[in-house]
Amino acid sequence: MNYDLMFSPMNIGTMTVKNRIVMTAAEFSLGQPNGEPTEKLINYYEERAKGEVGLIIPGICRVNDMAATSTFTQLSMSSDRHIEPMKKMVERIHRHGAKLCIQLHHPGRQGYSSSINSLPLIIPITDRFPSFPNMLYKATPLLLGLEAKGVCMSQEAPSKCELSAHGAMRIHAMSNKAVKKLIRDFINAAVRCKKAGVDAVELHATHGYIIQQFLSPNTNQRTDEYGGSFENRLRFITEIIEGIKSECGKDYPLIVRLCADEMYDKIGLPDKGYNLETGKKIAKRLEELGVDALNISSACYDTYNYWLEPTSFEPGWRAYLAKEIKGVVDIPVIAANFIRSPEQAEKQLEEGYQDFIGSARNFICDPYWAKKIKDGHPEKIRRCIGCLHCIKSFIANASFKGAPGECALNPTVGIEKEWNELPDTGRGLRVLVVGAGPAGLTAAITLKHRGFEPVVYEKENKAGGQVNTAASGPFKDKLHWSVEDMITECDDLKIEIKYGTEVTPELVKELKPYAVMLATGGIPVRPRSIKGIDKDFVFTAPEVLNKKVEIKNSRVAVIGSGLTGLETIEHLNENGNTVTVIEMADKIAENAWFQFVDDSMSRIKPCGTEFKMNTKLLSIGDGEITVEKNGKEEKLKCDYVVLSMGVRPNNALLDEIAKAGVETKAMLIGDADKGGTIGNATQSAFKAAMII
Repeated sequence: MNYDLMFSPMNIGTMTVKNRIVMTAAEFSLGQPNGEPTEKLINYYEERAKGEVGLIIPGICRVNDMAATSTFTQLSMSSDRHIEPMKKMVERIHRHGAKLCIQLHHPGRQGYSSSINSLPLIIPITDRFPSFPNMLYKATPLLLGLEAKGVCMSQEAPSKCELSAHGAMRIHAMSNKAVKKLIRDFINAAVRCKKAGVDAVELHATHGYIIQQFLSPNTNQRTDEYGGSFENRLRFITEIIEGIKSECGKDYPLIVRLCADEMYDKIGLPDKGYNLETGKKIAKRLEELGVDALNISSACYDTYNYWLEPTSFEPGWRAYLAKEIKGVVDIPVIAANFIRSPEQAEKQLEEGYQDFIGSARNFICDPYWAKKIKDGHPEKIRRCIGCLHCIKSFIANASFKGAPGECALNPTVGIEKEWNELPDTGRGLRVLVVGAGPAGLTAAITLKHRGFEPVVYEKENKAGGQVNTAASGPFKDKLHWSVEDMITECDDLKIEIKYGTEVTPELVKELKPYAVMLATGGIPVRPRSIKGIDKDFVFTAPEVLNKKVEIKNSRVAVIGSGLTGLETIEHLNENGNTVTVIEMADKIAENAWFQFVDDSMSRIKPCGTEFKMNTKLLSIGDGEITVEKNGKEEKLKCDYVVLSMGVRPNNALLDEIAKAGVETKAMLIGDADKGGTIGNATQSAFKAAMII
């Protein structure tokens, strides 16, 4: 397949973009409190420019320092001090023929109350004492606790309305004067962008942030000229657009990232917010105001999964939104549309769904996504699997560590310069990697780049390890892309993988490697303390998901409601079983990322699965189990019991190597060290392989 359309130029207003490929904004916490771009942040985006992205839109950029922070490390154009530093970023992006667009943002009711009015104090202290933010991150739990108690100042919003599902704990309706000041802040930020040589600006009017809050009847309940009627709800963004066009010139490219549909119908609330028909009316009005392009997205924090999709969603599922908008405007339409393959991208351009292919996660995962296509090697793309390690790690790292977000499949995020200049320290030394799951393959690839000679041994006849189980869950097949793409990379790097070979201390002694990295995974927990645990109708979740056992039209007790448990429940429901879940905690999958829980539960709830929380399994008898809740025992009838109680590290080989007296460096990585997600495993392996 050729990709002529994808690599053809197109204008957004007066700006010519060399191709139809746009890296859309995704905040990754690579900046600093003063809002100036750091070397790390510039290196990150420059790497994507080298990778042939035509237009780069970095993560959120605040327009003032008082109440508009979503993270202390986002970009800012709130002051003239930001103009000169931004010029440096512009120059670095332009070196590679890419254009730079800055996304102007304010969180409104989705901001953090603890940040209000604090930046003006933090910035001068940090400028003088660079390590000061480390103290702030240590204080994050305290600050979040104060937010939860309503002690912190309230965050500004269009009106006093319900709180967002995620965000500020207190909000207040902005005064008319505050609204006009914020409009001025957006305009001033755009003027500074133009002075810095930025090619275009984008207004962030989706994902539930303040501009969308003004557009939506759900969050805009004002009674002045900025609320009420459709025209009044558009007045906030209208005055921003008119101001930018007036002060930057009508020829300065302006993009709006627009929520086409708030998607409340997806969570059973069809009368809430606004839908696609209203989104089309907004789009038409924005074109009339002189906006040069629309970047179409959807949803808000209340409907999180419908703008930042987890693994289960089908690529292109929301492409219809962009096509509907494109049908009512004559300006270019950009859209992400959960695009994962170049074939999908080219097809959506050809069929008129959109004019530009947008994505953030594709380019986080593989900075050279576009270049690999252009060079005729799309098979070498490292595909995003939708595992959401990026957003989960970003929120944790930005809030508690002052560190950037991570990618499960690209551990070089944030260290692009260091990776590109990696010295050859391996000297061809052989390293034995045991296990061809994500941890083992990541270790081998990293070691090869460092100049070592890794050899991977896998006892099974195929690669994947525990990903093979995870990818067997309903709608989770994309998870296996991670392994497929790593195998392709290993082949490209000429890394040898020996299948069907179990590593023993004797083999290690014979091979005499410089080091051994054990990526031997984990073993499902099967507590021997529970009477009846070995009965022939008791199975583990992996046995069910891998279809080693087929259970249909039966009564099944699932023990544990973690993510694997939820996947197992879905599988059992599909086979017509009546499922009862026994969970000791008071919350379903309490340690799992909420998006995956919401996603699975949206399919589990209609099946009538019963969840017994705060309940402990005591014993398993013939055709029944005995459980305990609040000190009371209860017997429950069941035909099968499925254990989903986690995994324990499979690390016996480490002790065996030591006992055999083998002289080599040996270390555990991935689940063999500590159980976790694909992202946890690859990060563990990368860090170990970088220091060996």
